[in-house]
Amino acid sequence: MTRKTAADFDPEVLKLFDQYVHGGITRRDFLASAARYAVGGATAASLLGALSPSFAAPLVTPDDKRISARFVELPSPQGNGSVRGYLVSPSDAKGKLPLVLVVHENRGLNPHIEDIARRLALDGFIAFAPDALHPLGGYPGDEDKARALFGKLDQAKTRVDFVAAARWLQQRPEGNGKLGVVGFCYGGGIANYLATQLPELAAAVPFYGAQPAAAEVPKIKARLLIHDAGKDERIRAGWPAYEKALKEAGVTYEYHVYPDVEHGFNNDTTPRYDAAAAKLAWQRTTDFLRARLA
Repeated sequence: MTRKTAADFDPEVLKLFDQYVHGGITRRDFLASAARYAVGGATAASLLGALSPSFAAPLVTPDDKRISARFVELPSPQGNGSVRGYLVSPSDAKGKLPLVLVVHENRGLNPHIEDIARRLALDGFIAFAPDALHPLGGYPGDEDKARALFGKLDQAKTRVDFVAAARWLQQRPEGNGKLGVVGFCYGGGIANYLATQLPELAAAVPFYGAQPAAAEVPKIKARLLIHDAGKDERIRAGWPAYEKALKEAGVTYEYHVYPDVEHGFNNDTTPRYDAAAAKLAWQRTTDFLRARLA
C-alpha cells in the first residue's frame, strides 16, 4: 500500500487535524467538519485514521544490538514526585559521551519518541526521553487517550519534572557533563523553556515549538537551533517577537524554515512527514549537537 503524504489531503483537513491534535477542537468537531472533504469512498473517520500515527516501522528497533536501552525512574520532589523515562546509549561507547534530553509531543512518551532517542544513541549521544504522563500511569498506548490525559497534567509540576530530568541527565557518570535538549511541538516549547531555566544548558533544538515570553529570553545562555515548518502559521506567528527578543538579548541562534511542509514534518509515523525536510533538519541537529556538546 502506498504511504499517504500531506499532499493526499485537502489543506483544510490538515488545518482541522492540527486544531484537533492541539486541543483547539474535539474529535466530534473534527469528524463533523472533515465530513465535507470525505470523497471517493472515504469517511471523516477514515481521514482521521489516515492522519494518525503508525508505529509499525521504527527506524531503530528496541532490540538493536548497537544500543543499550532501559527505563529508569528518578526523584522530582518539587514536581510530581518522580520522573520515568527511556535512557539510551551506544552499546560500544568509549569514553564519556554528550547528553541529550528528548522531549515528546503532547501525547507522552510514545514509540516514535523512543525511536528518536535510539537514533540519537546511534549518533553517539546518551539520550534520555522522560514521559510527562508518568504521574497519570504513563503513555497509554493510544494517541487519543494520551492526548486526553495530557490535558489533566499540572503543567507547572510537569515543567519542574523536565528540569529535574535535565539536571539528573547532566550528572550521569557516563556522560561528559555537556547537555543539550531536542523537543518536538509541545517538546519544542519545553526546549525553549529549559533554555530560559538552565544556564548550564549548552544547546537547545526546538522543532516547531511555542516560544517563551520575551521577558524570559535574556536568561538564555544556550545556543539555539530552531526548526519551523513553512505551513505552520500557528507556531510561526510567535517568531517575530521571539527573534526580536533574541537579538536584543544577544542570544546566539540559527533559525530554519522548511518551505511547503506541515507542522510535524519530522515525525515519520504520520502523513505530515516530509522526508527531505526531515533529513536536512536532522543532519543540522546532530551536527549542531556534536559541535556544542563534544
